[in-house]
Amino acid sequence: MERHVEKLLNKLSVVFITIATIIFLFLILQTPQTCIPTTNHPRARLLRFPKSSCDSARRDYVPISKKNERLWTAQDWKKKVNSYAQFFQSLRDQRLLSNHSKVLCVSAGAGHEVAALSEVGTRDVTGVELVESPPLVSRADPHNLPFFDGVFDLVFSAHLDEALFPARFVSEMERTARVRGVCVVVVEECGGYEMRRILTMFKHSVFVSAKNVTLIGLRMTQIIMRSRNSS
Repeated sequence: MERHVEKLLNKLSVVFITIATIIFLFLILQTPQTCIPTTNHPRARLLRFPKSSCDSARRDYVPISKKNERLWTAQDWKKKVNSYAQFFQSLRDQRLLSNHSKVLCVSAGAGHEVAALSEVGTRDVTGVELVESPPLVSRADPHNLPFFDGVFDLVFSAHLDEALFPARFVSEMERTARVRGVCVVVVEECGGYEMRRILTMFKHSVFVSAKNVTLIGLRMTQIIMRSRNSS
């Protein structure tokens, strides 16, 4: 009697294991419905693959041009570009910048300064940042700029005080500026001690001027250096 019971239990175990295996394989092999775009949807080909099978929300692919249109029409964008435009106009008034100047913006972020330079008439402007923001800003390491020596008439940055290696950052700005070209940095408003620390990082430039300015609503200090020789 016990042997019959044991055989029956063994058979039931095999049956249950088989059923569980089939269900497990079915769940693994079945494609989640959230991964299948609705074929009759007019924009089905633009649907991106969900991050997980639980993500049932449909996300349309937004082209770069559409993202830029939204960004560039925002009031915050316009205010910042206008602020930079006024700043660069003052450099034009000092004859440090013209329509024909070749300008590099280092750590250009989303490209406010690049847009502002174009707005004031400068035609040849290059913006670089660790994360690109096409078409205004290309990807490049500010500590290792992918340009030849002495290429630019003016090299600008408003983010020196955020640099991981400030001395290397400044060295690359100087290297890419032509002889008699200028490096312009804008940092958080500072006094004499902080100013001297910044000036000592410019090994191949001479001091031109420094003054406090208001840029994008912040009190900052503008420092202008003129390149005296190639680094």
